[in-house]
Amino acid sequence: MEKGATLSHAQIDSLLANPDRKPSDRAMDARRKPAELLSFVGARSGMIALDLSAGGGYTSSLLARAAGPSGKVYAQSAPRGDAPPPSFPVLSARVGADGNIVPALRRFDDPVPPEVAHQALDLVTFVDNYHDLGHLGVDRAKLNRAVHEALKPGGVYVIVDHAGRPGTGISESATLHRVEEAFVKQEVESAGFRFVGSGDFLRNPNDPRDRNAPEGGQAKDGFALKFVKR
Repeated sequence: MEKGATLSHAQIDSLLANPDRKPSDRAMDARRKPAELLSFVGARSGMIALDLSAGGGYTSSLLARAAGPSGKVYAQSAPRGDAPPPSFPVLSARVGADGNIVPALRRFDDPVPPEVAHQALDLVTFVDNYHDLGHLGVDRAKLNRAVHEALKPGGVYVIVDHAGRPGTGISESATLHRVEEAFVKQEVESAGFRFVGSGDFLRNPNDPRDRNAPEGGQAKDGFALKFVKR
């Protein structure tokens, strides 16, 4: 694979089929749509990425495997008071096993590790947790500005989350764990980003979006938004 080349569909399929992936990651694939996600973000070999709210590292692992040995993924997790979140040991255990992952215990309003040079990142992802910034009281404008400053010109910022109903903004973040798509778009554009497209690979038009989880075990309606640094 040529350094810097966008992964083909065949390369993504091969990455996902690697037998050394964790069984717990494979179990999440049906819901998380990793092939579609990697294609949507434009994953490249050699990329330098930041995965915000990395949790146990599912997305961080995908990005690191896509980036290969010449790339790097900083996996940010916010501390709980003075302590790491419960998922941090799981994330840390991926170091070396799932590619070049660097765990970063950082507040959301200051998410970029100090060793990341200005305008050094190719990609920033924020998967399934932007809505949490509402009930956590995070300064989202500050976070989005920090992401903007850390990305290279033309760098990509992708936000994936559970869709809320029109007009709800981020008000149902703690109850329904959702955020309004248009609300996120407006906030990110206000930080200087240009919206370039959306993905429909997590859409569920049958989800009324008025409860935490749809009836019958259906998946939540989800959106994926892609922005580029001007």
